[in-house]
Amino acid sequence: MKIIDIKDTVVPIRSDIRNAYIDFGLMTVSVVALITDVLRDGKPVVGFGFNSNGRYAQQGLLRERFIPRLKAAAPESLLNEKGGNLDPEKIWASLMKNEKPGGHGDRSVAVGVIDMAVWDAVSKIEGVPLYRYLADRYRGGKADEKVSIYAAGGYYYPGKGLEALKQEMQSYLDRGYTTVKMKIGGASLDEDLRRIEAVLAVVGDGGNLAVDANGKFCIEEAITYAEALKPYGLRWYEEAGDPLDYALQAELAGHYEGPMATGENLFSMQDARNLIRHGGMRPNRDILQFDCALSYGLVEYMRTLEMLEESGWSRRSCIPHGGHQMCLNVAAGLGLGGNESYPDVFKPFNGFADRVPVEDGYVGFPDLPGIGLEAKNEPYKIMKELVDS
Repeated sequence: MKIIDIKDTVVPIRSDIRNAYIDFGLMTVSVVALITDVLRDGKPVVGFGFNSNGRYAQQGLLRERFIPRLKAAAPESLLNEKGGNLDPEKIWASLMKNEKPGGHGDRSVAVGVIDMAVWDAVSKIEGVPLYRYLADRYRGGKADEKVSIYAAGGYYYPGKGLEALKQEMQSYLDRGYTTVKMKIGGASLDEDLRRIEAVLAVVGDGGNLAVDANGKFCIEEAITYAEALKPYGLRWYEEAGDPLDYALQAELAGHYEGPMATGENLFSMQDARNLIRHGGMRPNRDILQFDCALSYGLVEYMRTLEMLEESGWSRRSCIPHGGHQMCLNVAAGLGLGGNESYPDVFKPFNGFADRVPVEDGYVGFPDLPGIGLEAKNEPYKIMKELVDS
């Protein structure tokens, strides 16, 4: 077997929203179709991949370096030992050939897009959902048939008041979510506290609400917010400062006893390891949000999981960023603690399978091989058009 073509395109996910740091008016994602010569029902197996929100499309890197590099590799060098399927680790090594260590960022996103497509193709060739393939291969067959998820929203919209914020959060509860997340740091502290109290009036207990500052604060601001947040007993306080400012995170841990979360903007095992070594993160309460689609893909993410376990962390402490079906499959197949969800923003790549409901804060999977992207009609239409082109 072999890869016969790799196609990519750029798709807008424009949203009239902002967090404490950026707006999303020009946001884009890359979409990749990896076409193999393996036939199922008379059609070639195609693996699909895309990058998570928050980083722009990577068409330049994909077309100039990574797609040509993969196409130039000897087909047999990309196969597993039996020769009947692709080998994600070998493909990853081929993609990273002649790349220097360090420099994580956009490069890691480009590799992650292709890596997602590879795992989609591999599990389709095996004829099983990706979460089941991962559980069978890496977890002795034990899989979580449903995954705990939370609804991420509460962005700053133009003209959005407290009543609109409350209506948004109530809509998540009405759709089966029990835990929600909102943005802070894009307004004054007093206004943010009014926003938090408005949301708590809807969701009830503080354990049902997480807040996210998107790296906005200096240490003094982070501590000021921490002191103000303490009485609410929130689910977690997320990314108070710059994601690479480990000293800030460590200092903040001395001022905030409640759970904290970070990691979505760390894009390699090495950066994740530095967070664990130097960021003051606490294995008994804190949350790690590394997103494999932004951080060189699942091959690298499994190295991160291995590092975490060696450092005394449980996989259940990992709740990936991104709100997409790749991380959802990884959470179920490798035993993570949950997954993010975006019910209303970053369309069309938000959310999970169209006909699989959220029930009591959990979601399951469509009965399809691969990641299950075919069960989400709007993005799959884009992917199918890419293949047909």
